[in-house]
Amino acid sequence: MTTPNTDPAARIREIFAGAVSDGLRADSVRGASDAEIDGWAAEQGARAVPEAVREVLRLIGRDHGLWLAGSSLGVGAVQRDAKNHLLATLTTMNDPLEDPEGALVLVEHQSYTFHVVDGAKTDLPDPPVWLVTEGEGAEEQWESVSSWFRAITPDVARYRERLEVMQELGRRRIPDWAQYIEPR
Repeated sequence: MTTPNTDPAARIREIFAGAVSDGLRADSVRGASDAEIDGWAAEQGARAVPEAVREVLRLIGRDHGLWLAGSSLGVGAVQRDAKNHLLATLTTMNDPLEDPEGALVLVEHQSYTFHVVDGAKTDLPDPPVWLVTEGEGAEEQWESVSSWFRAITPDVARYRERLEVMQELGRRRIPDWAQYIEPR
């Protein structure tokens, strides 16, 4: 029996390595530098960047490829306006976070859904992640950043299956996302 890794950064790297092992092209994503990550957090008004968040962004923080394709994720995509949208949304919910001003927005989807680390928890190495959706509410959806990252990791087998079905049906146009998958 193997012991689960207790190092948040190592857990994040293991999850990423698993996706690559499943056939995701490692070069389909680009990581952010520590300076970019620190600037991103400062722009959002966060006091700290949790170790697990930093590792996610080191791996996929500049270009997230198939990780939540269609949503904003990373240092260039999630900026202060996302934080402003989150704060406006939270005021309609009686501010469920302990420290919304210090919160880190990890993901924004069309300015109404957010994946967030509460500002009161940014000093933890692998804090919980909240799901906040305008008109629906806010809840601590994932027990940690590493469990959140695992949950949003692309299902490469499913993408491959879709691609094979398209090819079997004689579809000539290959979807853009196919470039992110290693051929068998």
